[in-house]
Amino acid sequence: MLHNKTAVITGGSRGIGRAIAYKFASLGADIAVIYAGNQDAAEAVCQKCRQEYGVKARSYCCDVSDFEKAKETTAQVKADFGSIHILVNNAGITKDGLILRMKEADFDRVLAVNLKGAFHMIRHCSGVFLRAKEGCIINIASVTGLMGNAGQCNYAASKAGLIGLTKTAARELAPKGIRCNAIAPGFIATDMTQSQSENPMLKMIPLGRMGEPEDVAQAAAYLAEARYVTGEVLRVDGGIAM
Repeated sequence: MLHNKTAVITGGSRGIGRAIAYKFASLGADIAVIYAGNQDAAEAVCQKCRQEYGVKARSYCCDVSDFEKAKETTAQVKADFGSIHILVNNAGITKDGLILRMKEADFDRVLAVNLKGAFHMIRHCSGVFLRAKEGCIINIASVTGLMGNAGQCNYAASKAGLIGLTKTAARELAPKGIRCNAIAPGFIATDMTQSQSENPMLKMIPLGRMGEPEDVAQAAAYLAEARYVTGEVLRVDGGIAM
């Protein structure tokens, strides 16, 4: 159970982030939802966490690719909740295109949010974890970072980088009692994957279906409580990357 814990979830207003927020709240964690654009959606998540699970929940608008904004938001969450115990780096975007046609700005923006944004949040939350002498970081990567995917060189690069960041953070922070793991979802039914509905790789999933956000949330709940697991990349992909 996660009673008396505060979880910060970036990209927490929809899809996988929302499912993780609900799962953690059901286990007793207080929830800080970080969102980039849709305040109503973020507040709806917080309202459900408060009403159905009886936990404290607040939303914060933050572009995690902005170092100073991420720092300010982390400080505000700590002030509001008293501490931070769990960080879920879920915020992510796609700007798909073949390498020969991809604009430099599209490559840079995806890496700025998906990879650099995770670094910013880890950087700013680590001090809080160190003072508390505990902490759990869960990075939402992707099997695309393990396998690659045509038309997603920027996204795949960001997620592969996130896996490297996970393993390095795990090695650096383990002596301080801070764990860092990653989840590599496969094709999960969210708004982001609607454009992938005709992807021929879907036929390669051994379990024969797309996953649900709740499948990833269940894995996140396991990693939040797995006290002897760090530096791991847990695939939640129906077996497509085995």
